[in-house]
Amino acid sequence: MLKALLLENVHPLAIEIFAAHGIEVETRSGALDENELIAALEGVHILGLRSKTQVTAKVIEASPDLLTIGAFCIGTNQIDLQSAANHGVAVFNAPFSNTRSVVEIALAEIISLTRRMTERDKALHAGIWDKSAEGSHEVRGRTLGIVGYGNIGTQLSVLAENLGMSVVFYDTAEKLALGNARRLGSLDELLAVADIVTLHVDGRSGNAGLFGSEQLAQMKPGAIFLNLSRGFVLDTQALHDSIVSGHLSGAAIDVFPTEPKKRGDQFESELRGLPNVILTPHIGGSTVEAQESIGVFVANKIKDYVRTGTTTLSVNLPNLALENSTGVARVAHLHRNTPGVLAAVNKTLAEHGANIEGQLLATRGEIGYVVTDVGSVLEAAVVDALRSMDQTIKLRVLTETQR
Repeated sequence: MLKALLLENVHPLAIEIFAAHGIEVETRSGALDENELIAALEGVHILGLRSKTQVTAKVIEASPDLLTIGAFCIGTNQIDLQSAANHGVAVFNAPFSNTRSVVEIALAEIISLTRRMTERDKALHAGIWDKSAEGSHEVRGRTLGIVGYGNIGTQLSVLAENLGMSVVFYDTAEKLALGNARRLGSLDELLAVADIVTLHVDGRSGNAGLFGSEQLAQMKPGAIFLNLSRGFVLDTQALHDSIVSGHLSGAAIDVFPTEPKKRGDQFESELRGLPNVILTPHIGGSTVEAQESIGVFVANKIKDYVRTGTTTLSVNLPNLALENSTGVARVAHLHRNTPGVLAAVNKTLAEHGANIEGQLLATRGEIGYVVTDVGSVLEAAVVDALRSMDQTIKLRVLTETQR
């Protein structure tokens, strides 16, 4: 029986999907550190997590039973993807499922900060009636600068225009501008014209320290800053100084360089207590709708992989879309991508009298993945021969009953 370990409050629908396919599920509410995770993964084939748990090379190397990791979120920078690939562990995420939720919270924060609703709310809770238009503006007619024009940035762009905003964006990759949005040639150009700057970059290591005192100083006086991407892209002390000095009029931060492991833990930041600053505990994608969609999406990707070998949308292995086989057995062979592997696999099968009924091959960098359907039960000798090939990373034989 396959066993799954789900951490960080993965949605219950994922548990239902796994259980319905005969997968034993263990759940834990919080994140685990490296040694705790290694101990917990003994005998575990499927690991599900969100953004807090770090899956290092050491964890992967110490977990020989692990077949696949599901990141029940957008980002995968908490997982050593190369080490996972090198050990034949497929990684899946949910690149689209919480896009709308992040866009909606960004829009809500833009309006709240521009109208200085945070300060009016705080005053009323303190028993002070502070009715004033001072510092309060409409978002209509203001310029929104989007840094990172991916799934979230593009959808935010369209909805912001519907509110009457002018949209400019900057992305290191070539991206098609939607609506009337304008692509700018550099981050400096964007900072010079934007009334609101919002970060929606991915978690690649090259984005670390992307936004610091230099970039904040280039923003327009009185501008607003949002970060709903990754905590490590922003120098929070520099943001603190920009707010205290009055250079920026407000900010909204949902992600932090260091975040507590679990709900209820103490949170410390130099941004606490600042005026017109909204701090949220990494909840940009945390809506009921988004978490349900993520739970279903990732669980089904994992279920398809362990049952049929399908790697569609895997972030670290070659992608193969596989239908249910009419054969008796399916051989899923992850290997180092060197010449002659396919010929060697087929020669080995032929030498043991295994008739090939279908076969697909895909490569991704140094990793190759060949899936072969055969019309007979495989003898132990042929399985041993395939597994002992020098190029083999991981071999799985999926029988008709398993699928």
